[in-house]
Amino acid sequence: MGDSAISRIDNTLAGDEFAWSVTLVGEDQSDKLATLAQYLDDGHSTSGDGKRVPSGYAYWGIGPTIAWFNASNDPTYMVIKVGTEMFRRQWRSISPLVTDEAVHLVSLGVGTGAKDGMFLETMHQANPSMLYVPIDMSAEMLRTGSRTAVREAHFPLDRVLGLQIDLSLDGNLEELKQFLDRLVGDESILYSLVGNTVANFDDDAEFLGGIARVLRPQDRILVEFATTENLTQDAVRAAEAEYRQTRGFVEFVASAVRYNTDLKIDLDQVRFAGSVEDESILLKVFWQNVGGEDIRMLIPGSRPVHLKPLDTIRLYTTRKYTTERIDQLVDGAGLRTAHMQRERFRHTQRQNPFGLELRLMARDENAPTELPTFDVWK
Repeated sequence: MGDSAISRIDNTLAGDEFAWSVTLVGEDQSDKLATLAQYLDDGHSTSGDGKRVPSGYAYWGIGPTIAWFNASNDPTYMVIKVGTEMFRRQWRSISPLVTDEAVHLVSLGVGTGAKDGMFLETMHQANPSMLYVPIDMSAEMLRTGSRTAVREAHFPLDRVLGLQIDLSLDGNLEELKQFLDRLVGDESILYSLVGNTVANFDDDAEFLGGIARVLRPQDRILVEFATTENLTQDAVRAAEAEYRQTRGFVEFVASAVRYNTDLKIDLDQVRFAGSVEDESILLKVFWQNVGGEDIRMLIPGSRPVHLKPLDTIRLYTTRKYTTERIDQLVDGAGLRTAHMQRERFRHTQRQNPFGLELRLMARDENAPTELPTFDVWK
């Protein structure tokens, strides 16, 4: 690279106690706002199937980032609290397989950084020369979460390079693949996709398939799924209640619209609608205009959006998967499972069908070779 600003960063940051973080920003943030505006003007629906906040945008910006950290630290949000401890146990079982097969960590959605911190602590002991590449669409989430991970694991800052990029776009995934090839060469990578992130996408199968195409034969991916033992109506109602009962979570799902528009969201107008779809429980969280008049919503740089009575804005999408559906997703993505840890929640006195499943996977070399190619025009 020669004598360039980037080549001087290591020496510049050495011994500097200021809270710097090194991040490459891959997208124009004004373009992201324009895209959000398009989704928020996407037709009338009374069931959360028209206007919506797409996955990733729920965490985009400083307001949603703060709201997510507040929700994650809410003592009444038992799923996060118990789930983190469950994940810690599952990671202890799987980690010896990871350190034997992967050198570097690429985090596909850093979140609060708590789980990345667990990865770094273990992997850095086995591979002191490893790199940590946290990725998120939200630059604010990326900085906040990755700094938490680095601090908790006592990981060296000069081995961290954050990437701001939207992983739901095929063109971005192709750029990411080429970038990482240049960054690490033939050395193996562990990709982490935890926090049930796959479930947040409208087309979860398409998203996981796109991520899988980034993997090389020597790479591994660790994916966490929220699970359900059955698909009864009682289970659907329990899934709705699980999210509805935590005010911090409700404030989080409303935050993307609150901070990017002038719409005043009454949290009592946020609905949780569960259904059974594709061998999983699909949960739509949406706001509804329950008044009898149109509401005029303004988005910076865009024309006003008129919300008719009973119109909705989908704020969040998530799922709880059966084992059968997870197997379908994995097979459809061209992946094979090397190891699996599955555990049910036991934090309530009531019978609970929910839990978490952690899968360590690799590319399936026997999968059909005619996997969809990257569509750079999409």
